[in-house]
Amino acid sequence: MFDCASLLIFISVTAFLVATPGPNTFYIITRSIQGGYHAGIASCAGRLLATLVHIAAAASGLSLIVLSSPSLFNFIKYAGAGYLIWIGAKTIVSKSKSETMAENGDAKYGSIIRHGFLVNLLNPKTALFFLAFLPQFVNPSIGGVTHQFVLLGSILAVVGTTSDSIYVLLAGTVGKWLRNNLTFFRSLRYVAGSVYLSLGVAAAFGIK
Repeated sequence: MFDCASLLIFISVTAFLVATPGPNTFYIITRSIQGGYHAGIASCAGRLLATLVHIAAAASGLSLIVLSSPSLFNFIKYAGAGYLIWIGAKTIVSKSKSETMAENGDAKYGSIIRHGFLVNLLNPKTALFFLAFLPQFVNPSIGGVTHQFVLLGSILAVVGTTSDSIYVLLAGTVGKWLRNNLTFFRSLRYVAGSVYLSLGVAAAFGIK
């Protein structure tokens, strides 16, 4: 379907774009520092699930409908921003049950997956990315446009998950060291909450 040269260019450009930190990446990094490797992987899983939904939406044309409706676009945009702000506020005000790493490791990973899923899903810029970037590598002359969207999107998902996993490994390692510092660990929820709040405000006002 695709020639090797086109696929290599696509993979190279995709690797560069997904490795560039954005709101989703910062969310994963913060989760990894706050909860360790497992929390980071859980947030990656949530983001991947949402990416698959975006791929399906782009292939079926649903993303185009969202982007062509300013009111729907803004609704999703502010819903996503509000969700990040809510996570930030909840993180700050909720008192940890324990200041130990052992209990922190017992986090509800299902909840983290859900948060990661919604953070990525409620980001209309992700839909815009799929509709602006993927079509550059789709060749209508060979047919199967929908299948091309799905294939390219799947490659992007694999590359993105690989990049996210590297961030989890690095941030989780740093987080492990920081959590051994009791003073920092006690203030960790304030640091994490502030990051979520900042991401929410940035998303609401379109700050990159």
